[in-house]
Amino acid sequence: MARPRILVVGAGFAGVECVRRLERGLIPGEAEIALVAPFSYQLYLPLLPQVAAGVLTPQSVAVSLRRSRKHRTRIIPGGAIGVDPKAKICVIRKITDEIVYEPYDYIVLSAGSVTRTFDIPGLLDNARGMKTLAEAAYVRDHVIAQLDLADASHDENERASRLQFVVVGGGYAGTETAACLQRLTTSAVRQYPRLDPKLIKWHLIDIAPKLMPELGDKLGRSALEVLRARGIEVSLGVSVAEAAPEKVTFTDGRVLPCRTLIWTAGVAASPLVSTFDAETVRGRLAVTPEMNLPGFDGVFALGDCAAVPDLHKGDGAVCPPTAQHAMRQGRRLADNLIATLRNQPLKPYVHKDLGLVVDLGGKDAVSKPLGIELHGIPAQAVARGYHWSALRTNVAKARVATNWILNAVAGDDFVRTGFLSRQPAKLRDFEHTDAYLTPEQVREHTAALHTGT
Repeated sequence: MARPRILVVGAGFAGVECVRRLERGLIPGEAEIALVAPFSYQLYLPLLPQVAAGVLTPQSVAVSLRRSRKHRTRIIPGGAIGVDPKAKICVIRKITDEIVYEPYDYIVLSAGSVTRTFDIPGLLDNARGMKTLAEAAYVRDHVIAQLDLADASHDENERASRLQFVVVGGGYAGTETAACLQRLTTSAVRQYPRLDPKLIKWHLIDIAPKLMPELGDKLGRSALEVLRARGIEVSLGVSVAEAAPEKVTFTDGRVLPCRTLIWTAGVAASPLVSTFDAETVRGRLAVTPEMNLPGFDGVFALGDCAAVPDLHKGDGAVCPPTAQHAMRQGRRLADNLIATLRNQPLKPYVHKDLGLVVDLGGKDAVSKPLGIELHGIPAQAVARGYHWSALRTNVAKARVATNWILNAVAGDDFVRTGFLSRQPAKLRDFEHTDAYLTPEQVREHTAALHTGT
């Protein structure tokens, strides 16, 4: 009898935790495991702002998928672009652009999320995101390049536009990005004696009336005070009306000369979810507490692309798309898959949120572990301690700790590493959101496969 085939889509927190739990829990030969991922690493996404700021090296937050004592998973280097749930076939575009078809008995959808965008003129062409490792490295190169070009320019207008930076999104990603990169430019400008530090201006804008409302009013105000004390101009209730190559127009009518627009205004579930004609909650697949997709045999979903009921909160709440939920969902789903193979009952996912941490760089942070409000050095210790402990391998922990110490002692050299090209990369260039197939296209692919044409 053929062994059941388990296909896990996505190597984020949820997918990797699921795979590792399966490797530990399955008896050798009990099932085949395959993981679809474009890169052979798990990205520790919460630390990307520190990569952009040069505090951490890219390698330190890219945790290898091949450092496993019980490595039994076949890694398929590519991305899932469609699923035929009736035929139980996943359509995959490999990193070579070759299209392959992967059959499965059970599929775990942990495809994560993509940057949420809106129909704003010029946004997709002129904004940069903070969702991938390449984007973080690119943004760092881009910001340093603006300092280099402003320093070399004799045109005051050009200098002004190159030294204005806009971050959109007052959530964790946007706030940490603005805070960390502002520290980068503040330190770097000392190496540019021709530049007036007062010309460097950072702007953080968000359409919401409060900064990081999940932290509560007190901590939200503390974070706002820290940012404004550093000279970051925070504008709430405001968004972008138009993004041009050399200026940004806000919805309040202001026009800012600017060549750096970083877009972190939330995330949306992976376009892969549109393959399924299934109920969604705010674009995420509506799954049961056991994380299976009703009406679809052998389909499970979790993480950012699934609306997993939050049984601890109740009242129809769903789990937020955070790392702590994704990791624990991955482990519970792996246990449920093993239970399914062994004809045992499944267990629902239940987890009490442990709190939130926001690293603003240096000695600044705000945290709310277990409901306890902290700011300053204690909050920084909690934030970095949490991130350090959440890294999956000892090698990654050693690299991150070493980077933190080295940056604190020796600082940064503010070197561009070559990611910046003469043709600026666009927002869609990093996340490839236009690569996914429609349900009709998926069926065409699988029908051709069945007929052998």
